Amino acid sequence: MAPTLVALGALIISFVSFVVVRSLQKKRDTKGFPLPPGPPPLPFVGNVIGIDPDHPWLAYSRWGTEYGEIVYSRLFSQDIVIINSERVAHDLLDRRSHNYSTRPAGLVHVLGLLGQDFSSIFLPYSDRWRLHRRIFHQAFHLDAASSFHPIQMRNAHGLILNLLASPEAYGTHLHTFSTSTIMSIVYDYSTASLDDPFIALVERSIEINVRELRPEVAAVITEFPILEKLPPWFPGASFVRGAILQRTLVPMVVDIPFEHVKKNMAAGTAVPSMVSDALNRIPLEAKDEEVAALEKAIKEASAAGYVAASETTRSTLYVFLLAMVLYPKVQARAQAEIDSVIGETLERLPDWADRACMPYINAIIQETLRWFPVVPLGIAHAAINEDVYEGYYIPKGATILANAWSMARNPEKYPDPTKFIPERHMSKVVEEPSKHGPDNASFAFGFGRRVCVGRHVADASLFAAVVSILAVFRVERAPGWNVGPDAEGVKWTGGLTTCRHPVFPCIFTPRHAKERVSQLVKTQC
Repeated sequence: MAPTLVALGALIISFVSFVVVRSLQKKRDTKGFPLPPGPPPLPFVGNVIGIDPDHPWLAYSRWGTEYGEIVYSRLFSQDIVIINSERVAHDLLDRRSHNYSTRPAGLVHVLGLLGQDFSSIFLPYSDRWRLHRRIFHQAFHLDAASSFHPIQMRNAHGLILNLLASPEAYGTHLHTFSTSTIMSIVYDYSTASLDDPFIALVERSIEINVRELRPEVAAVITEFPILEKLPPWFPGASFVRGAILQRTLVPMVVDIPFEHVKKNMAAGTAVPSMVSDALNRIPLEAKDEEVAALEKAIKEASAAGYVAASETTRSTLYVFLLAMVLYPKVQARAQAEIDSVIGETLERLPDWADRACMPYINAIIQETLRWFPVVPLGIAHAAINEDVYEGYYIPKGATILANAWSMARNPEKYPDPTKFIPERHMSKVVEEPSKHGPDNASFAFGFGRRVCVGRHVADASLFAAVVSILAVFRVERAPGWNVGPDAEGVKWTGGLTTCRHPVFPCIFTPRHAKERVSQLVKTQC
């Protein structure tokens, strides 16, 4: 028998034996309370069958319809509690945030294997996380976020110039916009308009994170630690190969832009950015070890922030363009609103002062976040201690998933939830608060103490891109591309985040002379 087959056979025997032993060891004292309802688990493996590993939120949403707002499942020995409603998410993740603000131990372990145990987004609830959070808050709180508006609009103008030059490469242009915007905000790092090698480096790193940083992957790796010891050439060892590559990428992704800021500060040429401002806040009287610790935290927090912002902004803009292609009447109404503010002949390009006069554009952004949440399950929380909620027992260490996909498709709050209807977010008089939560898509940014600290910056970047694209272009369906108005048949990537894949064909038709647009960009920069 070939050595590879012998090794594979030994692995299978070890796998089965390990599962049996762990299952027999699994005992639980629920203090007399039942677990939340959920699908019956299979022996040993739990609720593996029937779940698309790349799109688990679809099965979780079906379970929500059958079993209710809170659902229990198990993947091998890992308890998983799925929250399918905003009501329960607010009750647990907001009002009991003291117990649900950490991350699953398995996810943290996988992060370490990828060389990213510093990532603020996935750090356990700890003093280290609180330090990172403070650094983020100082840069990204609501009042501070407005200081980045010129950067965001400048990059949005670069986006429309790129689309004018080569509209067929719009996917590349969206990635350039999202990455260059957050890089400028965090590091004052100017990327090339096309084919920037650093952007390519970041994209490779993001692809690995999206694929591997999922609770389902963490549960398997935690249950079978032998998998992380496999040689990279072994069949099925894709995680190992990805981890090896990621550990070579991470130092470059983290160090290159940070050293760029320090070099500029030493030369006296640095301009305000998240990193330079944070470094300038280090007290002059701080001891060397304190300075080193603060610099390390600033470097780690900034790297985690720009990687996350780059991917989610780009994916959300894909959803926006898909909606404009499938709902031309929505696009026409939005452009009529823009033209009423800046003139039908493009007297100028939209700016920040115009936002208050564009309620329909703001509604489109809200509906984009709701229609297809690009982080469908958010980032997993974990129960620090056991808990009882509405008579159901939640085990200590359970992975807690806030199913944003299910919340976005709540027909009681969002009638015809599969349709793109911005009007549902327009201001209206409400006599009493809804039992389903505020009438917006805030669930897209998470809950509790782990809510996305960059949400104000993300919202502003979306406005800059959306209003600029609609002011300059009419986005149309390419001939022969037949997809229903509710996006039936559209394929989405799987993983931690999701977006339309492959890039769908669409046509960007300038609404005004290219020369006029270019002239306005130059004069308004």
